[in-house]
Amino acid sequence: MSSDIKKNENIKSCIILCGGKSSRMGRDKGSMIIQDKPMIKHILSTLNHQINEAVIVLNEQSRIDKYREFINPQDYDYTITFAEDKIKNKGPMPGIMTGLSYISSDYALILPCDSPYVSKNYINTIFSEVDNKYQAIVPYHDSENKLKTSEPLHSVYNKNTIPIIEELVNQDVLHIKGLISKLDTKFVLIDNKKIEKKEFRNLNRPTDI
Repeated sequence: MSSDIKKNENIKSCIILCGGKSSRMGRDKGSMIIQDKPMIKHILSTLNHQINEAVIVLNEQSRIDKYREFINPQDYDYTITFAEDKIKNKGPMPGIMTGLSYISSDYALILPCDSPYVSKNYINTIFSEVDNKYQAIVPYHDSENKLKTSEPLHSVYNKNTIPIIEELVNQDVLHIKGLISKLDTKFVLIDNKKIEKKEFRNLNRPTDI
């Protein structure tokens, strides 16, 4: 095993997706003030001492400029990179693909910017499930239908899925569960013990706040 592979295995990467239109919320979600600070900063704080690098994916340069105004990378003990969606207005799949192209490691945890309740325990748990025999590590709610009840935006993906994602996006196949069905996937049960259901609560509408 080469030293580069060993180095990659020791790096923990996270991709935070902020490229959505926030149409149900009516305004940009990641920058919304929740409990005295922008929503995305709750996630960034939780990631402290848990990862080595984060890639924040936004859909246009003007939003990157806006986020740079209130996110100071020096506040965190990991590196932060801002990336612009390579393919716009196609949902989260291109955001995952864009983020994966920036990471130094082989795997990255995907998190949406509207999930401020993700805990350090979840981050540790999902990374502990990473196995290089699999292209994705995906939590799910119901053993009767793992794929249907999965949480694809709180999952870990291998960088080698980039060509698969690109092919699906070019075919206008944009449903992430369609991607997962094509991958060698390790499903992990959300059992309210090791992984709690509340981790996956997100804020989509003003009434959710």
